[in-house]
This record gives sequence, C-alpha cells and structure tokens, in this order.
Amino acid sequence: MNHCKKIHYKVYTTKSADFEDMVDSLLQQLPKDDVILRLIFFGSPKDNEQYILRRSLLLKKISDYFDDRQPAVSYVSQPPLNAGLTLEVHSYETEVNDVVNFRRSDDLSYVLLTNEEGSYMYAGGFHGENIQDNIAKQSKEAFQKIERLLRKEGFPINSIVRQWNYIEQITKNSKEGQNYQGFNNARGNFYSLGNWSKGYPAATGIGASLGGILIDLDAVVFTSPYCYVTPIDNKLQVAAHSYSSEVLKKAGEKNSTPKFERAKSITFGDDRFIYISGTAAIRGEQTLTGVGLKRQLQVTLENISQLIGNSELRMLRVYLKEKSFYEEAHELMEQYQLNIPISYMQADVCREELLIEIEGIAEGNRSILS
Repeated sequence: MNHCKKIHYKVYTTKSADFEDMVDSLLQQLPKDDVILRLIFFGSPKDNEQYILRRSLLLKKISDYFDDRQPAVSYVSQPPLNAGLTLEVHSYETEVNDVVNFRRSDDLSYVLLTNEEGSYMYAGGFHGENIQDNIAKQSKEAFQKIERLLRKEGFPINSIVRQWNYIEQITKNSKEGQNYQGFNNARGNFYSLGNWSKGYPAATGIGASLGGILIDLDAVVFTSPYCYVTPIDNKLQVAAHSYSSEVLKKAGEKNSTPKFERAKSITFGDDRFIYISGTAAIRGEQTLTGVGLKRQLQVTLENISQLIGNSELRMLRVYLKEKSFYEEAHELMEQYQLNIPISYMQADVCREELLIEIEGIAEGNRSILS
C-alpha cells in the first residue's frame, strides 16, 4: 500500500468551554491506531498575550500526552465557526517498512517518515522571535528556522511540497507596507536559495486574527523512480508567481509575487495525491467582485475542479471573511454532498474583496489526471 493510501485526514470539534477542557476533549478523540503526524488547533484567543499563554499550555499538554512521540503542532488564531475549538489531524497507517522518527528543532517538534518510496518531513509551528515585530521581520526569522531544519535533515529547500502560511491581519497596511506583501518578500528571499524547476510548493496564505506569523510545511525527497512531484496549473487563472505589478502591494523596497503553485500532485506509481492550494474566486488574476458569497463559492469550487479533474476530494478547509457567512456557506457546501471532513474558520483572505477561500486534499488515479 503506497503513501497516499496510508495517510489519513480527520477534523474534530468541541463545544465552547474552558480552553484546557476543550484541548483535553479533542485529544481524547484522536485515532488510536495511526501514527499522528500533525495537529492543527484553531481557536479564538482574545489578544496576543492570551494567544502566547494558550500556545504554551497547548504545547505542554501535547508533550505530556505524547511524551517522546510528539507530532508537529500548530495553534492558529482563527475562530472556528461551528465549534469552540477545532482540531485537524494528519495521521499515518504504518506498515513494516515504515520508519518513523520524532525530533525537535528550535524547540519545535517534527516528524520524519522513511520507507521504500522516500523520506517525508512534517513540520510546523514556525514563528518569529517577537510577536510584536512587523510581519516581514517575523517571516524572515521563521524562514531561518525552516532553513536550519531542512539543512539539519538533508532536505533541500525545493523539497517543500506544501506550505501553510498564517498571517496576522494579512491585508493590514502600515509604514512598512502591507502584511501579506511583507511576507511574500521574505518568502521570495528564502526561496531564492533553492532551484524550483519542478514548481513552487502548493500553499495557502491566509489571515489570522492574532499570532503574528505561523508557518507549517510538508516536504519530501523520493528515492523511487515511480514517485515524483508535479505542479498543477489552472487554465482559468494566472499562476500566482506570475502576477503583474497591478495586483501586488508595496512593502519595503520590492514587490515579490506569491511563490506557490495552484496545486501540487505527488505520484506514487499509478496513484496521485493532490495538495490543493488556497483557492478563491479569481479568474485570470482578477477577483470576481460584487457577485456575493454564493457565486464566489461556486467559482472557487469550479477552480478546484479544474485542478483535480476526476480525482476525489478527501478533505476541505473553508475560510470565510465574516462569521455571518457560515450558515449560507455550510448550506451551499452541503448541496455538493461531498461526505468528507470539512472545517469552517473565520479569516481574512489575501484580498479585501474576497469573501471565501477553500483549500484541500484530493486523491486519484494517474491515468484520469493526465
């Protein structure tokens, strides 16, 4: 059984309660038979002081629960729209040839998985040193931590296949420029250290109410000739890394385009596993404005359909600009009868006029995706 058949994605929720009680409730729901690779908690701290305190408490609980088998852990300041606290779990069904190692770097836990197909890294929680610093500085420091980790484990920078970027007040402008553009500049500088001939990572750049900068990533180095990574373009959209200056915001001395692919497929023999980047109602490089939530949602799913073809969705994460959009969005999503884990969070999208963004995971046969 290849890698994409053995990796599992689940979403767990709990009602609003004391933060510690909510964390305990979610940990009790974890799958017992799989190896846990990544835990992402989505919550609603009231300010950055509380965010830091809750993050510390959360990491202590994870340490106590897992001991020396800690997965990658992130605490994202995005209010769940159908829960007090939401937990997304990435887990793995091991077989005899799988070797799993749990390690730490810069006081962050990560997981290395090795088998006959290659080596995989699941890492996260990368942040800046001071949450009060501007986003550009925090981003630079987070990427420095990532660089140290990749170098330590012998993974080249271009081995990153999926990246999640959570940016506090993503569209805010200050004297340093727009937060998202400041992050993009730092990412561009980091990526300049690598060769991206096989495409940039799939990625999501999404807003967070608090928490400064937070970065998670998956990376892979294959040893099997039957396994490889391929970027996927959407013929209805301009590639984000090719955006014109018209859609970029000034930050510092330069404007770097968002360095990511619309999706990234990983081939395992006859099967493909697809990372779907954060996707929104953009055609060409322009946003569909003035059309309302329903139409933006439809166009977003049409864009995702273009990326995955006849493959099947396995999980989606829905980001909504306003909490009041939840009931309508949930009702619209239910009409698609997807029968997969779907989580809903309130978050600003990278353009002010966007009301919704969706990301996910899909799986399919190579022949139907070609």
